[in-house]
Amino acid sequence: MTDYRNRIRKSASGKSRIILANDLENLSIQKLENKTIKNIKTLNKFLCAIKFNFHLIIPLGMKSLTKINRVAHDAGLLTIADIKLNDIGNSNQIATEKLWQSGFDAVIVNPIMGPENLHNLIRSSHRDDHGIITLVHMSHPGAKLGYGLTVLQPNKRILKINELFLEWSCSMKADGIVVGATVPQIIKSCYKSAKGRCEIYSPGVGTQGGDPMNAIKSGANYLIVGRTILNAKDPILEAKKLQELSLEA
Repeated sequence: MTDYRNRIRKSASGKSRIILANDLENLSIQKLENKTIKNIKTLNKFLCAIKFNFHLIIPLGMKSLTKINRVAHDAGLLTIADIKLNDIGNSNQIATEKLWQSGFDAVIVNPIMGPENLHNLIRSSHRDDHGIITLVHMSHPGAKLGYGLTVLQPNKRILKINELFLEWSCSMKADGIVVGATVPQIIKSCYKSAKGRCEIYSPGVGTQGGDPMNAIKSGANYLIVGRTILNAKDPILEAKKLQELSLEA
């Protein structure tokens, strides 16, 4: 199997840089599965990947997730588990093994777990070509209160937490980083610092106020879009608009 980073590049090439955040709410388990499969089948030609967070992962369980991942792969989409994983090494290992068994291609993790645990997680995931995407700066308004904090390093360097997380992600060869579309100046800074070592995934487009064109021009490789598509009067038309915009930028 080709490594994750090349797989998503291939999926996006000439097609779309849009990842659907399939964060469906207030549905029964069966309706969650049915609606997710419908979204895959109706929207796949406008997407390169689809992302699932706890809205789906907790209620659906392994059997349904395996089925959904298979449908997504058959439609040419990669799948990302957005659980912001942050634990000790053994727990990280067990969690990712279950995700890989159910068919996920990549997982979003939080570097706050520390460099040793992050390094081990990336290394183990890369053995069988799965991807690790790290949080560097989230998209919601309160994110700056955490990711914007400064830390004093042992060598006396003073960095913001998002800068430290970027350094760890790049040096440990993470497949990508998450930086909100609502903070384009941080996207731009990360793009310059990463120098292609990590690709940038930007959530927060539309509903949270992030401008898709601005995010891409600042250096985002992929746009993660949820409610803007899911809650649109015509989700297909909205996905198509974003697809075209992502290819024009």
